Amino acid sequence: MLPSARRLAHPLAEFPVVLVRPRYPENVGAVARAMRVTGFENLVLVAPHPMAAPTHEQARKMAVGSTDLLEGARVAASLEDVLREVDLCVATSARRGVSGNVSPRELGPWMLREAAEGKRVALVFGGERTGLRKAEVEACTLACRIPMVGNEPSLNLSQAVMVVLYEILVATLAS
Repeated sequence: MLPSARRLAHPLAEFPVVLVRPRYPENVGAVARAMRVTGFENLVLVAPHPMAAPTHEQARKMAVGSTDLLEGARVAASLEDVLREVDLCVATSARRGVSGNVSPRELGPWMLREAAEGKRVALVFGGERTGLRKAEVEACTLACRIPMVGNEPSLNLSQAVMVVLYEILVATLAS
């Protein structure tokens, strides 16, 4: 049963959601909205395309009710800069054969266990065109892959973020 309060306390709210090389402002805005509805509050953009600025009109349009997350978004020059600020990180990848893969459903309980030990975890998503580079995936503690039945290579960036954050939210509600 879901709690009836309008706004839930979220134990992972400050864990960064990191978009590496995002290209489209619509996805940046849609990610902010996905973060808002799942309780995450810390958006980080690594080397975004100039159009993917959080101030872009299309980003703000897609962020419905989440423009404060866009306004508070941090821009970092490199993923390494962001990873120095956390204890662990999870790379998301649509590539098959990446070792250490977990599903988004397995990820939520894992993150809650790590948070209970005082560890801070970053969720790292690659850009729309090529995703994360091999070295970026390897720099992370764990890799997460969304299972798919179709023959599609991947999901849209904001859809992938929503799936992962939703599963983490479900785990927090069950704990």
